[in-house]
Amino acid sequence: MQKQENNPVSTNGETILDVRDLKTYFPVRRGVMQRVTGWVKAVDGVSFGVRRGKTLGLVGESGCGKTTVGRTLLRLIPASGGRVLFDGLDVFELGRRDIRILRRRMQIIFQDPVGSLNPRMTVGNIVGEALTVHGIARGKERQRRVGVLLERCGLSPGYINRYPHEFSGGQRQRIGIARALALNPDLVVCDEPVSALDVSIQSQILNLLKDLQSEFGLSYLFIAHNLAVVEHFSDDLAVMYLGRIVEMAASEVVYRNPKHPYTQALLSAVPETDPAKRKSRVVLSGEVPSPMDPPPGCPFHPRCPLAIDRCRVEIPALIPHLGCEPGHRVACHRADEIRPSTMTEIMKNTKE
Repeated sequence: MQKQENNPVSTNGETILDVRDLKTYFPVRRGVMQRVTGWVKAVDGVSFGVRRGKTLGLVGESGCGKTTVGRTLLRLIPASGGRVLFDGLDVFELGRRDIRILRRRMQIIFQDPVGSLNPRMTVGNIVGEALTVHGIARGKERQRRVGVLLERCGLSPGYINRYPHEFSGGQRQRIGIARALALNPDLVVCDEPVSALDVSIQSQILNLLKDLQSEFGLSYLFIAHNLAVVEHFSDDLAVMYLGRIVEMAASEVVYRNPKHPYTQALLSAVPETDPAKRKSRVVLSGEVPSPMDPPPGCPFHPRCPLAIDRCRVEIPALIPHLGCEPGHRVACHRADEIRPSTMTEIMKNTKE
C-alpha cells in the first residue's frame, strides 16, 4: 500500500485526517416499485482536518449528521461525494485489500456500550477478535495481549472469560475502548462515547481517553452533542447544524468568542458550575428543519433572530470574519457584527 505523493496532508505531518466537501445522502423510496423520490442530505459538504496527536470535537444537536460523518469517513457508510485523505491516502479510492490494512490504523468507539458488544462473546473474544482476523496474535499470545489491554483500560485481566452482561455501563465502555486499541491505531473516532453514562463515570472515561492519547499518540475525532463534555477535552472544535459545519476554530477560541448565533445558543445551554455567575439562556424558536427538505440559503435562518434577506437565499461560506483569530472560520453573513453577548442582548430585548 503506497502513499500518494505531493499531497498536502502528508507534506508536514501536521494533519493526519483531511476531509474535503464530504457528502452523504440517503435515498427516500416510495411506492410498490420503491422508486427514489428524494434524498435525505445527512451530510452536505463538510470539510475539516484532524491534527496528528490532537482531538477535534464535532458537536451539534442530535440529527445534525455528526455520527454519519464519522461512519462515512471510516467507510462504514458509503459516501455520496467528497474526499477523505488519511495520512496522504485517499480512503474512498482504496480497494478491499488496502482498506482492510488501513482499518488497523482507523478505529471507532461506539456510543452504546451495551449494543456495541456481542452478548454471546466473552470479553477475551470481543477484544481479541481483531488480533485474530488481522493475523497479529493467536492462542496464549492473544490472551496475553488482551489482558494487557484490559488492564490498561482499568479492568482486571481476570475478566477475560466473562460476558458483557456481567459489567456496568462504564465497564462495558472500557471494553469497547480496549477493542478499539487492540490494533494500535493512529486515529480513533469517538462516537459520543460518554453520552449513555452517568456524569460521574463520564469524567473517568474522558480521563482514560486523554491518558491513552498521551501514551500512544492517538488522534481523536470526538463526536458529542454536549459542549460541556468537549470543553476541556478537545484541542479544536467544529460545530455542525443540519449537515453543515457552521463554525470551526481552536476549542478555547470558540468558547471565548463564539461568532455564529447557533454556537452562542449551544453555549448558553451549558450549565454554569459557579453559583455566583448568572448566565442568560438563549432559547431558539421553531424546530430543526428536515434534512430531506432543507431550507434555501443559510440552513439556520428559519430559527435565527439575526437573519436578513440575504440569509434566506445565499448559503454562507465557512470563512474568516472580522474579529476572528487565526484559524477561526464562521459560516454566517453577519458574523462581522456578532459579539459573544449579541444573542443574549437580542433575546432580552425580544422579551421586553
